[in-house]
Amino acid sequence: MSESKVDTHQSDPVKRARLRWRARRGLLENDLILTRFLDAHETSLSDDEVDAFSRLMELPDNTLMDLILAKKQPEAEVDLPHVHALLARLQIA
Repeated sequence: MSESKVDTHQSDPVKRARLRWRARRGLLENDLILTRFLDAHETSLSDDEVDAFSRLMELPDNTLMDLILAKKQPEAEVDLPHVHALLARLQIA
């Protein structure tokens, strides 16, 4: 009997490196916030949190900064409970 195992973010160093690379942003403030957050929490992120983080990385820098600073609320494809939860963690980080 063979076990099928799906590689999670935590078990795949390539996925972890890719996530960290995507956190490098053009806007220095975003870069600092995201890098510090990953430094402190990367190894404990759940798959839902990694998904939320990945969704946020798709946004333009200014939109992302407005969300982190709570100037705006998530809309459309990022208006999801796990994205709201991750933003709350980023806002206190």
